[in-house]
Amino acid sequence: MSERNKPHNGRDLDGHFKVVQADVDDLQTDPQGAEFIRDDVRLGGAIADIGPQAGQHGAHVADLIAENRENVERTVHPPRGDGRSS
Repeated sequence: MSERNKPHNGRDLDGHFKVVQADVDDLQTDPQGAEFIRDDVRLGGAIADIGPQAGQHGAHVADLIAENRENVERTVHPPRGDGRSS
């Protein structure tokens, strides 16, 4: 099988992952910032939020994940009418 030219998948020429480090809040207020984030993610990259409220965004995402799990659990296993759960 011949070798093929694979894309870099977000790695630099040395093979290390290259992640853009920027304040996401500042990027979102910039007129071209949202497009920059969209293009970077579309191309398989990532942005590490280094802003002062970066941890708050992560905590909010964790809350959303937990809420989604609860919603899925309620949908998959609805409570029974006789007082017993599934």
